[in-house]
Amino acid sequence: MSMNDPLGDMLTRIRNAIGRKKTTVSTPASRLRSRVLDVLKSEGYIRDYSEIDYGNGKSELEIELKYFEGAPVIREIARVSKPGRRVYVSVRSIPQVANGLGIAILSTPKGVMADHEAREQNVGGEVLCQIF
Repeated sequence: MSMNDPLGDMLTRIRNAIGRKKTTVSTPASRLRSRVLDVLKSEGYIRDYSEIDYGNGKSELEIELKYFEGAPVIREIARVSKPGRRVYVSVRSIPQVANGLGIAILSTPKGVMADHEAREQNVGGEVLCQIF
């Protein structure tokens, strides 16, 4: 079965694992997924992630989810830009998630970054997902 939206698949795996109170979740590895996980780690939404290489060109990302006093740190995680409808924003129209309590992850010409970092670097791009 071919996968049309690998990033959406990863976000759904994270959402499902949080719903089942799992501590780790694995997903096939890709460069975009690891860049999004870098942003999630730097913003404090996940503990860490590691890449497991199986040889023969296959590798997986093992994501350690973060909980605080039994409640998941990630309350909501949603894909914004989808394969059927891409959402691009200028630096002036970057969305604020939950009045600044959450983050939007953008794919910009300067790399994948959080919304506040994109405002600092004065770049817009594709809104990949929102996390709160």
